[in-house]
Amino acid sequence: MPKGSYSAEDCLENTGTSNKKVKIKVTITVKKNQLLIDYTGTDKQVNGPVNAVLGVTLSGVYYVLRCLTDPFISMNDGCYRSVKVHVPEGTLMNATPPAPVAGGNVETSQRNVDVLLKAFARILPEKVCAACQGTMNNIAVGGMTPENGKPWTFYETIAGGFGGRKGIDGVDAVHSHMTNTMNTPIEAIETIYPIRFLKYELHEDSGGPGKWRGGVGLERSWMLLASSATLSVLAERTKISPWGLYGGKPGAKGKYYVIKPNGKRIKVKSKCTIRMEKGDIFLVRTPGGGGYGNPLERYPELVHRDVLDGLVSLEVAKKDYGVVINPVTMEIDWKFTEQLRLTEGNV
Repeated sequence: MPKGSYSAEDCLENTGTSNKKVKIKVTITVKKNQLLIDYTGTDKQVNGPVNAVLGVTLSGVYYVLRCLTDPFISMNDGCYRSVKVHVPEGTLMNATPPAPVAGGNVETSQRNVDVLLKAFARILPEKVCAACQGTMNNIAVGGMTPENGKPWTFYETIAGGFGGRKGIDGVDAVHSHMTNTMNTPIEAIETIYPIRFLKYELHEDSGGPGKWRGGVGLERSWMLLASSATLSVLAERTKISPWGLYGGKPGAKGKYYVIKPNGKRIKVKSKCTIRMEKGDIFLVRTPGGGGYGNPLERYPELVHRDVLDGLVSLEVAKKDYGVVINPVTMEIDWKFTEQLRLTEGNV
């Protein structure tokens, strides 16, 4: 790694108890035989449940280093001796009691990785991906079972887009970085809980445009069959988009809605607890990954494939990629595509 100091910062969009953004800042200093990672400049711990304990912060550091070096290095104390990490006590990334820390493991840990990768993008640019969805989309819902009056609780995390990387597109609809959860078949959920799924599909145009496209997120919705339930959301990236790299554009932000039986759509905050009634529909659109590189340098054939696969719309193909596709034949109009790309200044 080239010697020098490199800084980056990113924010949590709110704390759950306040709409104020919370900053994470990191400075990475590369020396001859040592790597110094300093979180000085990170905001103080907050009242909301998004603080991280030191162990969670260190896990993010070691995870990123293994991704950027050799993931097959043995996990032992020796391989970390050259890495020195300073995290001031009482800050978001090294909270002290009685700070609430439940969301630090599932949400703040994700933003920590984003900040570290943004800094390392200046050190190892060919090894760093654009930002992934940056959230686990934690959804918890529960109530009483209509048939027997027994309580029920359902908790899930929902996948999103992985960031584009040099030479390869981001992965669609996948959990990324600091998580280890897997998909639960909707048939199993419907068998156990008073929920009926209405939609579970890839979210078109959510992946950030780039020479290597960001992965797309998901659109997922279900209807409550019980008389009522309590819904909790703990998520991120509904106000601050997952960033792109080297000319790549950001991935789409996440969105959450409750749709009433009369069709009224209520926007749900990324951190909240609300009441649902029978017949209400909960709709989730998860964030996409950021794009990598100039979208106008993407091969038109790849854009065409994405359109046919339902990942990119005709409008975005033209607007962001400079690729014109005939809506009748669904073939590339090469004449207009070449003209458009020349107009945009792409060689």
